[in-house]
Amino acid sequence: MKLFVTGGAGYLGSEICRLAAERGDEVLATRLRSTPPHGRPVDLDVRDAAAVERVLMRHGPDVVVHTAYVQHGDAMQETIVRGSHSVAAAAHRAGARLLHLSTDLVFDGEQGAPYTEDADPRPVMAYGAAKLEAEQAVLRAHAEATLVRTSLLYGLPNGPQERLAQRDDVEFFTDEVRSPTRVDELAAALLELAAKAYAGPLHLAAPQAVSRYELARALRADAGGDPDTVRGAPSGPAAGRARNVALDSSRAAALLGRKLSGIGHLA
Repeated sequence: MKLFVTGGAGYLGSEICRLAAERGDEVLATRLRSTPPHGRPVDLDVRDAAAVERVLMRHGPDVVVHTAYVQHGDAMQETIVRGSHSVAAAAHRAGARLLHLSTDLVFDGEQGAPYTEDADPRPVMAYGAAKLEAEQAVLRAHAEATLVRTSLLYGLPNGPQERLAQRDDVEFFTDEVRSPTRVDELAAALLELAAKAYAGPLHLAAPQAVSRYELARALRADAGGDPDTVRGAPSGPAAGRARNVALDSSRAAALLGRKLSGIGHLA
């Protein structure tokens, strides 16, 4: 399989590239600021629609996995929405299967989790709103795309959640509930899904719903620290954050023949 991964130097993108290369796939990984550690680097800014089309038409991948995003700042909207539309349109023209990565934060956390794919998205955060707009743009450009909604990723040494859990100056919300998912398991599942025909939203996360506070405790304990030193507090009504956005991933489990594991494996 010829695989094209945007965000090839990122946390999830690099893991997808690593696993794909290990199994013998031809892997192309986009490079913007950092060089991808796995696969053949391809210089690309997903916001440049013409460049995205040129690159995909030239390389002709079988599958495109779009992981590139910006979570904050001035470039967030353009990267997430415009970039996702550019990748989807080019993948469609190139005849490539598309797996588009989205988030549990397209939900508001107030409608009765765990959320299925049939639940109405109602984001309350700018990042979630941009991701929802990107989903809609992707399906307009590539109707057969899979919109993979996942959650907090952890599982590699010195990963973002692992680093955060070691900080003593952070107060973790006890009422923000997510579905933390091992990044290597998600990457492997995405590679399996690449060979399956599925269009539209698909929830792909671990089945165990835990708070940010519980996750931080588990990660600190797994690193050999004292979980009782983790600080926790409720988010409060003014936080402007989605609370319980746990995902129901039973549809993906049926497609894959298994569930992903939760944080129960941590120390």
